[in-house]
Amino acid sequence: MTRRLLVYILVVAASVAAVAGLIRVGNARLSPQAVRALAVPAEAADAGSALVHMLDNASLPLPRLLLQLAVIVLVARVFGLVARRLGQPPVIAEIAAGVILGPSLLGWLAPTALTFLFPATSLPVLQLLSQIGVVLFMFVVGLQLEPAHLRGKAQTAIAVSHFSIVVPFVLGVALALGLYTRYAPPGVPFTAFGLFCGIALSITAFPVLARILEDRDLTNTPLGATALTCAAVDDVTAWSILAFVVAITAAGGAMQTLVAIVVLSVAFVALMVGAGRPLLVRLLRAGNTGDTLSKERLALVLLVLLLSALFTELIGIHALFGAFVAGVVMPDHGTFRVDLRGRLESVSSVFLLPIFFVVTGLRTHVGLLNDAGSWAVCLVIIGVATAGKLGGTVAAARWTGLAWRDALALGALMNTRGLMELVALNVGYELGILTPEIFTMMVLMALVTTAMTGPLVSLSLNWRRQRAVAPAGPVARSS
Repeated sequence: MTRRLLVYILVVAASVAAVAGLIRVGNARLSPQAVRALAVPAEAADAGSALVHMLDNASLPLPRLLLQLAVIVLVARVFGLVARRLGQPPVIAEIAAGVILGPSLLGWLAPTALTFLFPATSLPVLQLLSQIGVVLFMFVVGLQLEPAHLRGKAQTAIAVSHFSIVVPFVLGVALALGLYTRYAPPGVPFTAFGLFCGIALSITAFPVLARILEDRDLTNTPLGATALTCAAVDDVTAWSILAFVVAITAAGGAMQTLVAIVVLSVAFVALMVGAGRPLLVRLLRAGNTGDTLSKERLALVLLVLLLSALFTELIGIHALFGAFVAGVVMPDHGTFRVDLRGRLESVSSVFLLPIFFVVTGLRTHVGLLNDAGSWAVCLVIIGVATAGKLGGTVAAARWTGLAWRDALALGALMNTRGLMELVALNVGYELGILTPEIFTMMVLMALVTTAMTGPLVSLSLNWRRQRAVAPAGPVARSS
């Protein structure tokens, strides 16, 4: 042991001596000008200059990105905890956090801080990361959309779900007639603008709805089963219509291009459902090692996800549709879907989706609504969206025989929009269908309608309990 220690000391000492000798030789051979250029002035070594040096380094791409990600994750988590204490879905607070970090609040209170934290040159990287987050999120949504929700259910749920899309969609297109002249971007045809307004008012946030049902122990109740079925059909229908609207916009009025996009989209879905799903079942079951999510299986899943998203992006209907279809066709044997969702959802919801919220917040400028007329239009959008979705669902539910209290609860659940709405709005913004003003109004509509869900569901459930208890009084008195 002593001999090894002595050898170690000699090797280290020899290395230090060699480095010192090489430095002396280098300094001796350098010209005086080079020595002066490398020397650090004494006055630059104070604390103030060190701070300036750190700030200069912070403006470099990698430090800037790391700082942005740290701020985004921190603010999203803090706001999410506050939302839970207030009985609201965390997505509400995370959306609000994104808006607060944008020009609506941070840019208003401290514009220099906003410019330093989110300079225009850094936004393309954040936007790409946010798109990855959305692709993963839509894949997880597809995983949650179990085919059982779309089969073997009462016709009541299917009728209610379609009615809850048709009514707000018609109202959205009608509303677009009044908004088009003032808020549509130049050159955008009314067809794209009107259909997109209809979609924006028709979407239901399936993940938020499922989380609300789970938090209130309603998932396995008749109301919960009906709500999940309606939301599942809503998702499939709404995203199909949105894909068609995107195809219309991508075609630019060329009928041949539109037909090609539609045919390719239908062929892609048919191939994924008819051949892709059975093939995945065989491949993912092959070599059963007892590890539900081995590295090989996870790599195969990610490959299917990425290629599906790539294909739909190439044909012109956005990568998120391919990711959604890839999630839907994943096998559901054993705990595979649950394990896969848990593995991907953590990374997506904690790290990548908050970036998407901030990118959305940077596009949301409440200051653009700078007059009473703009705020009046915003309130009209919120009112029409609520009347169409909540009112349409309640009317359809009553028509199919549900009690008023259950119909109101179902309408409140279907009126939640959450992150799904933001995904659709960002698609419209990126396609140039929405101006910053109408985009901001729609984001506020998504916030308000989602925040309404919890209180309205509580109100309807309390009403149901009171109605259930009320008849006990007269019976007891008559005895």
